[in-house]
Amino acid sequence: MAAQRHQILFIVMTILIDAIGVGLILPVLPRLLMSVGGIALPHAIEIGAYMGLATAFASFIGAPVIGNLSDAFGRRTVLLVALGGLVLDYLLLATAPTLTLIFVGRILSGLFGGSYGAAQASIADITEPKDRARNFGMVGAAFGVGFVLGPAIGGLLTTLSPRAPFYAAAGLGLLNFLYGLLLFPDTLKPENRRPFTLARANPLGAWRVLRANPGMSGIAIVLLLWQLASMVYPLTWSFYGIAQLHWTDREIGVSLAVVGVVIAISQSTITGRVVRKLGERDAASLGMIGAASGYLAYAFITSTWMAYALMLTIIAQALVQPSLLAMLSRRATPQTQGEVQGIAAMTMGVGSIIGPLALTRPMAFFSGGGAPVHFPGVAFLIAAVVAVVAMLVLRGLPKASEVPA
Repeated sequence: MAAQRHQILFIVMTILIDAIGVGLILPVLPRLLMSVGGIALPHAIEIGAYMGLATAFASFIGAPVIGNLSDAFGRRTVLLVALGGLVLDYLLLATAPTLTLIFVGRILSGLFGGSYGAAQASIADITEPKDRARNFGMVGAAFGVGFVLGPAIGGLLTTLSPRAPFYAAAGLGLLNFLYGLLLFPDTLKPENRRPFTLARANPLGAWRVLRANPGMSGIAIVLLLWQLASMVYPLTWSFYGIAQLHWTDREIGVSLAVVGVVIAISQSTITGRVVRKLGERDAASLGMIGAASGYLAYAFITSTWMAYALMLTIIAQALVQPSLLAMLSRRATPQTQGEVQGIAAMTMGVGSIIGPLALTRPMAFFSGGGAPVHFPGVAFLIAAVVAVVAMLVLRGLPKASEVPA
């Protein structure tokens, strides 16, 4: 039991550190790009879109490789290497004097962030299928807490230096690396490991694995669409706050912290109960409906109090990803949990690749002076449509997708 506690704590801490890094950079990224590049906001939004695209592409390539490596060599080794890489990445972002180096740093963030699949596989290794949505929800809660701590830490440390938050993230990552090195026992038993093959550790090979397992490809398509819709927050929120609501960096940070609190509370206290009562498919459908309603409203609001009131829709949204990941994990064997969760991360990476083009670029256009109408909320309108399509595809899947493994 002590070993399992260390395993779960380390996994949660790994996701938490990753989320803190995301939370740290989101509030400061727009003005960091404007300052380092000497550019105006619309240009910064456009560059932010290309950075998001590069980050997502790196995750898309890296996720199936990392997932397969974790099936071959164990979760511990892969997660420790990824954590060490993130520490170096934060140090690079802390010192980068040009937009080019910031770009490189964001690519490395996507590459080492591909370890998310290995972390999810660790949860599946030590959890019964009926409890996986709840434990995946706990991972989501850790991400939410990171969104609270990231902006809070960033807001405090930027008074010392604009780059101080990145040094703090590097320090936290190093502490977690040392904790894993000393106390994290591997979750994958030696008898459940399998040889690494490059043929399976690439996007094309991952697609073959999906098609070979009945029901898995349909869930993956829903996950891709959902990721595209939900990327509207991390990709555009900071820019949206400036362009639509005229927020300061501090106001952006506070808003992200509130979002993190809602996510953490929802996924740690509500997700497991709702999924047990409704089932994974119905819980995910409910979450998508709530999310689409919130996205549609965000497209048109004009005041801060409305933005905060609509954060209640995130409670429903928190049901979606844990439910879909649990549905995928039911289709995996003990020998392929890392591969399947890596495929899930890769699938979400595809959504993240499309996101900057489908969400951020339209926002950049409708925020600029040459647009026929000033409409920064266009990204949320697009996200609402995609979320509805994802829900319709999910409802069309056979219920056999939830049969226990």
